[in-house]
Amino acid sequence: MDGEITGTTIAPELRPAARAYTPPTPAKRRRRFVIVGLLLALVLGGLYGFNTWRQSMIHSYLTSMKPPPAQISAVAATSEAVPHFASGIGSLAAVRQVTVMPEVGGRITEIDFESGAHVKAGDKLVQINDAPDLGDLANYQAQARWAQVSLQRAQSLAKVQFGPQANVDQWQSQLDEAKAQIDKTQAIIAQKEIRAPFAGRLGVRQINLGQFLNPGAAIVSLTDLSTLYVNFTLPTQLAPQIAVGQKVELTADAFPGRKFEAKITTIEPQISASTRTIAVQATMPNPDEALLPGMFVNAAVVLPDQAPEVVLPETAVDYTLYGDSVYLIRQDGTDGDGKPILTAHRTPVTTGLRWNNKVAVLSGLKPGDQVVAAGQNKVQDNARVTVTGNAPPQPPANPTPQ
Repeated sequence: MDGEITGTTIAPELRPAARAYTPPTPAKRRRRFVIVGLLLALVLGGLYGFNTWRQSMIHSYLTSMKPPPAQISAVAATSEAVPHFASGIGSLAAVRQVTVMPEVGGRITEIDFESGAHVKAGDKLVQINDAPDLGDLANYQAQARWAQVSLQRAQSLAKVQFGPQANVDQWQSQLDEAKAQIDKTQAIIAQKEIRAPFAGRLGVRQINLGQFLNPGAAIVSLTDLSTLYVNFTLPTQLAPQIAVGQKVELTADAFPGRKFEAKITTIEPQISASTRTIAVQATMPNPDEALLPGMFVNAAVVLPDQAPEVVLPETAVDYTLYGDSVYLIRQDGTDGDGKPILTAHRTPVTTGLRWNNKVAVLSGLKPGDQVVAAGQNKVQDNARVTVTGNAPPQPPANPTPQ
């Protein structure tokens, strides 16, 4: 159709000339690989160098941030004679203790004591009705007087041969009989007046006024607390080391922190066949009556001292399930000011006897070694420390049980 354009036709001479593709040569290809590898090496090297520098700076920072030396109390190990004890568990018994009982029966007419009171020897405690016995005594005394008068008359008549000798013998017999009845009645009267056999402390009263008391019925207990027996046992192998007169140190759970002293007074001359132990009895004064019969005590016989050993305060030893140890203080050079640098080193030790807040060290230390006595919770192995002038803490003399 005239006037319509059916397509665009470009003359061949007006078309752009087509570029021919030329592949890179091997030399160019190698150069490109080298350039890319160098760029990657620079990037990786930069990252590695940065990380190395960062780790070095962190290490330097942490090194410069060391904690200050821990302040502790120190003590030097000493050489002392260690006491030697033979220990056992014992019980206390009264030297004199009775339950007051009547020998004869009767109605109680008088009670002259209070429960828990202290009494002296001979103090009157109880009066049993003795009125009938007093009447019998008066009767026998009258018979004795009549027999005495009749005897004198018979003796006078017999001297001048106006009376037989049989009368003299008869009245003498009646006089003797009356005196015997008087003595018997007086003894019965004395039995009905019950007195303390020795000085001591009374227990709880077990009678009442007006009560009829049978012979052997308990009235009250009486205990002399001024002196007590300590009965305990020791192993057989310790028998050659104990003797009468040795001192015994006692402790009781009722009086923590307090010590009592006794002396061995009796050693059983035979060994128990069932326990293979030897029984020992010591006697101790109890002036304040603090200890009571029946209490359990820890008894330790003081034996001759052993050879001198290394001794430390008990607070210096760290007791653990893995063994005992101490922090030994050593000097590791000096600082810039010329002051000694002290470090604490955990050192295992073998401990022995403990006494009076001290402990014997059998191995691991020598006399003169300086160890941490207080402040171990602030110390680590090989840590720097500063020794203060404060003395190590001492436990209370009489701790209060919690």
